[in-house]
Amino acid sequence: MGEWQEISGGVTAPRGYKAAGIAAGLKPSGAMDLALIVSDVEAIAAGVFTMSQVTAACVDYCRQRLLSSTSARAIFCNAGQANASTGNQGWLDAMESAMMLGQALNISSDSVLLASTGVIGQRIKMDSLKAGIPKLVESLSENGSDAAAKAIITTDLVTKSIALETTIHDKPVRIGGISKGSGMIHPNMATMLAFVTCDAAVSPALWQEMLSRAADKSFNAITVDGDTSTNDSLIALANGQSRTPAITEMTAEAKKLEAMLTTVCQHLAKAIARDGEGATCLIEVQVRGAINERAALQIAKTIAGSSLVKSAIFGRDPNWGRIAAAAGRANVPFEQSDLRIQMGDFVLMEKGQPLEFDRKAANEYLKKTAEASSLPKDVVATNNSNDLTVDRKTVKIQTIDNPVIIAVSVGNGKGEGKAWGCDLSYDYVKINAEYTT
Repeated sequence: MGEWQEISGGVTAPRGYKAAGIAAGLKPSGAMDLALIVSDVEAIAAGVFTMSQVTAACVDYCRQRLLSSTSARAIFCNAGQANASTGNQGWLDAMESAMMLGQALNISSDSVLLASTGVIGQRIKMDSLKAGIPKLVESLSENGSDAAAKAIITTDLVTKSIALETTIHDKPVRIGGISKGSGMIHPNMATMLAFVTCDAAVSPALWQEMLSRAADKSFNAITVDGDTSTNDSLIALANGQSRTPAITEMTAEAKKLEAMLTTVCQHLAKAIARDGEGATCLIEVQVRGAINERAALQIAKTIAGSSLVKSAIFGRDPNWGRIAAAAGRANVPFEQSDLRIQMGDFVLMEKGQPLEFDRKAANEYLKKTAEASSLPKDVVATNNSNDLTVDRKTVKIQTIDNPVIIAVSVGNGKGEGKAWGCDLSYDYVKINAEYTT
């Protein structure tokens, strides 16, 4: 994996972090629903949040905290109720949550960052949360990442986690992450939560810049259904416990760290796209030849988000016309005569002209790729959204390295970009038609 290697441990792989996840009764199913990540020391904190004008109390809270302080000790997440569109009482609930956790950890509430996920319009079940905090704190462990990953999911079929290690100044440096997300996923941050931990020492401004750039190449480059949520949060902590010299400018070491951070975020983002509600496969759209990276990414995201493209992939139909149409409406200028489209090994269009290709073989490519990236058969693919994961097993996702590849070229420019999505199946409609009923 380049200059780093994958290790176990998720968010507790970096030095100086503990995590926990418990069932506190916020979900009617009795599934795990409270998660906590704690740094042993104050850590530099950065965040990227939803672009929606309707925001959850936790998002408003974190934005306010990060404006006044660039450090934090804890990330506290509840699953089951989004605490979005809950008015002033929802804000007071968020404040009380941070205060109660701070008291339990014997730290300032200002060192607590919050996240919530679940049904919009529902307040947090504060009695259950309050009763669960002591058990949550007692459960903190250097091996607690898997439990935390389970406690943040809602309609997800699988948990998402990763940890990587590299060497900086002859010392090991680690970055770990967990995330959740399955539906209401679209660039501009999706219905997703992602928490990243790092044991390097990084200046606050640089850490925020790194995280924002990583988000643009990962969580802001995925789509499932074109809907952006109220609660999207990507929060990253860097606590310096690797004892490496502080990184304060874009040196070679900083670039190495940012590349590893981007890889962690891309892994988690692709895992979310693959776990899209009702999805049967991951789609990766690669675009090159655009005037710049932003233009390439815009074309890639438009193709990945096209309902017609997604439906064709679900039907294993190599319908390149839908890809061409999506590229053309991406609001990025290019010459039609420069358009080239390839799916897997099959070149479907060259220099704006359709090519003869083996349609049956292309259909088989789509079938075999979907089979290769299918989730384990024992993962239950049904949804009871009132309970939010009552019947869903959680397994580590291993299927993101076998996507359907759509490669598009639009010219001779230097701009390149990638986006990830999933196919659109019958089950997506069923899951969301029954979400609160």
